[in-house]
Amino acid sequence: MIKKLGGGFWLSKRLVNKMLKNYYYSLLSKYISIYARSGDKVLFVEPQSKLILNKFSRKDVLIVTSSAEKFSGYKTVESIGMIMPWEPDYIVLDGNLQREKDIIELLKEINSVCSSSTRVLLFYYSALWKPVAKFASMLGFRQKTARENWTTPEDVSNFARLTEFESVKRQPRILIPIEIPYLSDFVNRWLAPLPIFNFCSLLNFEILRSLAAPTDELEDNSVSVIIPVRNEAGNIEDAFKRIPIMGPADEWIFVEGHSTDNTWKELQHCRDKYTKSDSRNIKIIQQDGKGKKDAVYKGFSMAENDILMILDGDLTVPPEDLPKFHNALVSNKGEFINGCRLVYALESDAMRFLNMIANKFFAFSFSYVLSQNLRDTLCGTKVFTRTTYDRIQANHSFFGDFDPFGDFDLIFGADRLGLKIVEVPVRYQARTYGETNISRFRHGWLLMKMLLFVGRKLKFV
Repeated sequence: MIKKLGGGFWLSKRLVNKMLKNYYYSLLSKYISIYARSGDKVLFVEPQSKLILNKFSRKDVLIVTSSAEKFSGYKTVESIGMIMPWEPDYIVLDGNLQREKDIIELLKEINSVCSSSTRVLLFYYSALWKPVAKFASMLGFRQKTARENWTTPEDVSNFARLTEFESVKRQPRILIPIEIPYLSDFVNRWLAPLPIFNFCSLLNFEILRSLAAPTDELEDNSVSVIIPVRNEAGNIEDAFKRIPIMGPADEWIFVEGHSTDNTWKELQHCRDKYTKSDSRNIKIIQQDGKGKKDAVYKGFSMAENDILMILDGDLTVPPEDLPKFHNALVSNKGEFINGCRLVYALESDAMRFLNMIANKFFAFSFSYVLSQNLRDTLCGTKVFTRTTYDRIQANHSFFGDFDPFGDFDLIFGADRLGLKIVEVPVRYQARTYGETNISRFRHGWLLMKMLLFVGRKLKFV
């Protein structure tokens, strides 16, 4: 049927439907492309339209479909049901919950092909748009279906728990589902993610991870603790005395950063003293470049164990708390473990007032941008596996190279991989030696620029 519009324009229902689909799938492909990277294996479960594949911008990923049809420019593999030659990196469910008769059975089947690193990219419509969808179907601008489920985020969380999935993050998307030149892109990119606006969004985009998939056995693995030190001579021996043993062959890697005191001599003295007294594997080295990031990455390059830890050399985070981080990782509570200094009462003079305000501001802001709850993004203590670090480094260029600390490179990289970030509360202590190497205003401005940059990369897309 043809409808006549004002101004002498003619528009068919079929054309409107095509415009809706074209624009919708162009947005979906953009959201998926944030996560799917070169060489990844992406399974699209019964895609309802070729458009989601035809508009998908990554030509260097391996596409798995449930049909033998080949898509131009893509490497494709046919799956028979859910039988595949390997475990996918990403599984895309686009509207499947909307049409599925038994969502629990669907998610159980999906979980059966997941590895511990597989991420399910789940797209489902907001129940608020149900009246709009029904009206569009009545007018013929939307295909009528015999059965539709309008699930809420709470419903999806419940389905996830029942099928041994865990939600990593959720982002509301799309306020205008049809392309209006300039207006739609502006609203959907810049307004839809904002508070209040996001409550009215058409689409919920959620990332799930499997809790049923076998995980690497980390409990008996040894730990590499990276300790960057600069002008920390008075803390060196304390570090040697207080860092606990967590594995059968732990190693401690001290990376010295061009100190002006006798930090390097103290490191040499303590290495010789404590290597003779026990079997600890202690490495010390002077960094080539400048800054904490260069020091930490230098330590990672020397590390030989499967679990990597960062402990700041000022020891304001007690080394005795490191086993709590280790336990959170090996028990699969999270895949990227971050310290949080803002839960327990602080020691007097442990954190200056302006630093406290900045910490809370950046924690709130980065939590919003990353869609994961982080109370303390500036804590230097972090724990993750060697595999996680290698995956983050393989895609390092996505976020550029202007983080002098390295903390945000790691957090942003972990978030882009869809990893579950978990915080371990610690008691933050006042320095007993030396002065902070952080410049409040210069580094604060740099953090603000990083916040805006990562917002454009992950949130406002």
